Amino acid sequence: MPTANPAGRGLLRFLTCGSVDDGKSTLIGRLLYETRVVFDDHIDAVTRASRRHGTTGEDVDLALLVDGLEAEREQGITIDVAYRYFATARRKFIVADTPGHEQYTRNMATGASNSDLAVLLVDARKGVLPQTRRHAYIAHLLGIRQVVVAINKIDLVDFDQARFDAIEADFRRFAEGLRFQAMVVIPLSARYGDNLTERSPRTPWYAGPTLLGHLETVPVDQDLAALPFRMPVQWVNRPNLDFRGLSGTIAGGRVRPGDAVVVAASGQGTTVARIVTADGDRDRADAGEAVTLTFAEEIDASRGDVIAAPDARPEVSDQFAAHVVWMHEAPLYPGRPYLLKAGARTVTATVSEIKHRVDVNSLSHLAAKELHLNEIGFCNLSLSAPIAFDPYEANRETGGFILIDRLSNATLGAGMISFGLRRATNIHWQALDVDKLARAAMKGQKPGILWFTGLSGAGKSTVANLVEKKLLAEGRHTYVLDGDNVRHGLNRDLGFTETDRIENIRRVAETAKLFVDAGLIVLVSFISPFRSERRMARELVEADEFIEVFVDTPIDECRKRDPKGLYAKADAGQIKNFTGIDSPYEPPENPELRIDTTSATPDALASRIVEELRRRGIIG
Repeated sequence: MPTANPAGRGLLRFLTCGSVDDGKSTLIGRLLYETRVVFDDHIDAVTRASRRHGTTGEDVDLALLVDGLEAEREQGITIDVAYRYFATARRKFIVADTPGHEQYTRNMATGASNSDLAVLLVDARKGVLPQTRRHAYIAHLLGIRQVVVAINKIDLVDFDQARFDAIEADFRRFAEGLRFQAMVVIPLSARYGDNLTERSPRTPWYAGPTLLGHLETVPVDQDLAALPFRMPVQWVNRPNLDFRGLSGTIAGGRVRPGDAVVVAASGQGTTVARIVTADGDRDRADAGEAVTLTFAEEIDASRGDVIAAPDARPEVSDQFAAHVVWMHEAPLYPGRPYLLKAGARTVTATVSEIKHRVDVNSLSHLAAKELHLNEIGFCNLSLSAPIAFDPYEANRETGGFILIDRLSNATLGAGMISFGLRRATNIHWQALDVDKLARAAMKGQKPGILWFTGLSGAGKSTVANLVEKKLLAEGRHTYVLDGDNVRHGLNRDLGFTETDRIENIRRVAETAKLFVDAGLIVLVSFISPFRSERRMARELVEADEFIEVFVDTPIDECRKRDPKGLYAKADAGQIKNFTGIDSPYEPPENPELRIDTTSATPDALASRIVEELRRRGIIG
């Protein structure tokens, strides 16, 4: 039967991590069993399951106490983060059992982000493996300063002290470059319980603590209430006209009625009038507590703002350097726009530069133009708007962020901010008296972008050229940005890798925006294979100023035409990263215009586009 959980004993959050089949689930199962927090009927169920899925012969497979998913039991692995709660007379615990496979590094990072201590398992037979180093580095990166190296399965090497000493020395050499404040190395047999809750007579050469004894007494690393006050605003609480408060979870420090606070982004100050909770007003609130604050004066703050102590404010910037753990199969490319979510604030962001990639085996810094699944890089990021933040090392809650795909809303990566970048503080917008509307009115038209996209040979340039001729005949003011022509000048330094393609479109989109600001109708004829970059170009101008024209010509027809002989060269391997052959093309999902060059002449299609401009009021 589970024991009672009396309050006031403190809480330790820790995770178990390591390589595949190092015994993480067995270790947690043994802890749950030894601390008597498992119901008898649960033990009976695990006993039955052991006969079907167990890996311990006639013994009960305690790993099955944790591996709750049928897929995990059948494969004998952990494929998701499993959180378990248990308690002893001295402390309460929340443990995250994280998967060992490299493809689930993202799950390990999730577990580490909320943990105070890491138990890093090493199979005594295998020693320190690349995944061991990877997990140790991620634990360090995510702010964990207390580490237990559990050299497990020591029974399978006959409790050999020499083997234990060699593994400990190997790991300590690697960990010299990591800033762990405390590290304890323990020989364990999770299956049989050696040195888990009691000192094992089979390791008389070991004089250190048991695992549970260490977990019960290790000091929790950081007192969040001692940090400067921070409260990210999650919700403006206004149930009626007589009440307005800002709700959120305190990320650092404590607050009392009468304390002075500021909105970090604007610097607007006031004092706290009330601390409101569901259980009534409070005279104090500490880090980790969710509250609603009301103020002596009305302040301009909304979701995503950070309320802070006036004498210890977070940094506010639209550029910073950060470590990024990439968690998606599609690589991270500099210049590609993502959504960045920090606390309750979401802004558009791009990685402006990858400074280096970290080799987790040697901790060396390697040059990189992109980041792939499970890689870790140190990057400069540029945001569409400033956000308030602290270095991750100072406060995990206000120093962490995630990167999100703007189309699928999938989480792509996790980041830890190191410091703000102050490169453009002397640059400000210059006010101009002549604006876009005045320039367009002088030309008798509305400005806009006709963005032609499609495969090489689809007919984009041909149709765009005819559209411009028809517009010129009507006295319209236009300019064509053609993919090949731009690569002779503005973009002549770019190749055809995915990274270069992204930068190619970023530059062209910014140039097209300038033409729109000049009051022109600009025709952009680029393959522009990726939806993300076309969407970025669209978002640079007003909603009615962007018309996507999908020149939807099948690749077989493009191959037949092959006006520049490019498909033949690509098929022969003479051209790499050619769209449609060995580089993808993502067709538009909802273009304003879709034209088929196989069913109408280019001149007829050009006339149709001009009529669409007339219908939209861009030309009269």
